[in-house]
Amino acid sequence: MKKLEPTMGLEVHAELKTATKMFCDCRNDPDERNPNVNTCPVCLGHPGALPTINKQAVEAVIKVGLAIGGEINPITKFDRKNYFYPDLPKGYQISQYDQPLVKGGSLLGIRITRIHLEEDVGKSQHTNEGTIIDFNRSSIPLMELVTEPDFRSADQAVAFARELQLILRTLDVSNADMEKGNMRIEANISLNMGTKVECKNINSFKAVHDAIEYETVRQKEVLAKGEKVVQETRGWNEAKKATVSQRLKEDAHDYRYFPEPDLPPFETAIFGIDELKRHLPELPDQKRERFKKEYNLSDIQTEALVMEKYLGDFFEEAVSELAAFDQMDKEKTPKKSIDLLFNYLTSDLKGIASELKISFKDVEVTPERLAHLVDLIEDGAIGSRQAKDILRKMVEKDADPEEIMKEEGLETISDNSELLKTIDEVIAENSNAVADYKKGKTASLQFMLGKAMAKLRGRGAPDTLKTLFEEQLSK
Repeated sequence: MKKLEPTMGLEVHAELKTATKMFCDCRNDPDERNPNVNTCPVCLGHPGALPTINKQAVEAVIKVGLAIGGEINPITKFDRKNYFYPDLPKGYQISQYDQPLVKGGSLLGIRITRIHLEEDVGKSQHTNEGTIIDFNRSSIPLMELVTEPDFRSADQAVAFARELQLILRTLDVSNADMEKGNMRIEANISLNMGTKVECKNINSFKAVHDAIEYETVRQKEVLAKGEKVVQETRGWNEAKKATVSQRLKEDAHDYRYFPEPDLPPFETAIFGIDELKRHLPELPDQKRERFKKEYNLSDIQTEALVMEKYLGDFFEEAVSELAAFDQMDKEKTPKKSIDLLFNYLTSDLKGIASELKISFKDVEVTPERLAHLVDLIEDGAIGSRQAKDILRKMVEKDADPEEIMKEEGLETISDNSELLKTIDEVIAENSNAVADYKKGKTASLQFMLGKAMAKLRGRGAPDTLKTLFEEQLSK
């Protein structure tokens, strides 16, 4: 029997970050909590209300198309997709059918079929008394990207979705927050390119993975029983960790597409495609390549900075500040210094923000101050323990690290006489450890070093202490 292999395609919807809705002047505010305040006759589908095209939304989709190497359709148009559902006030959705804005392109080796622009629908809430609908979301600009069935695993699909989210955020065309519904994913899943099932209601990357895994196993079990896989739409039930049947899948002709009579076809050249291309920001793949080359970062380090734009920008500015402290070119900053800065940024500073339950963007530490902290470490003015204490106080007090160091008396002790006084105390208090060391047990020296550092509140230079200990113990 031929081995059954999954084949998948994705449909990704992303709400676009525009000031107004797709076809009217109502405010585009996905976070609005008061129902039905951002509405008008156009987005509520009142008879005689005429739509107009949101230029910013069209430009956003063109930018995405350019970023993934797609072809911008010279002439495009909008179409009516006819179906009835309570959250669709007009009884049809303005979308694009046979002349989408973008054709082709690829991302992570996955072929893109098309990217088109449409309007979002309202939001239904089902209660015991019935269904209530909030039309604030109705007619928000919605980008839909459709891939070819090139995926062969759930992990591959998740990697693609994450990269697309990163591109949307880099281009600043969508918040692409799955938890808030800004980005929604549907997976078309089949075995050996057989009957496909569309999985909806997927609202996290983990759910994308789990839904694909579950549906693949389910279809294999259906075929193992000698039954046929039915072409249908299934929803992902997070509580049950299972897909559940919703309805038989419609074909394109069921929607009775026809050109939108109130919006004529238009040429995309009027949007200045060459100019839009010239002003595209540095894309994730370009940034990965530059970070590795310019800062000699590992793949893991690079990914951490590329996946969070603000973190990457903070890092670059801090490296420049560190180079200024050391009076050198940032390209010549030693790898050891860059790694130290990276660790204090991504582990310590981010860790403090997480502990305080605040966004990293809200942390009152500037790149210049973090660079100053690293410079103090490298100059031997403070050790790692003092640096961690100072960094926490930098967050709490919004102060310069050197000021905190002096106020708190946290600078490294460089006076050998003070260090020797502490060493003599440790030797006098730990005769057993001294005897063990003289028998060749080097671990005893580490024990005594720890005792000394505790007495010094971490302010002793470890290498200096070790040398002085060895000298004293050799007498």
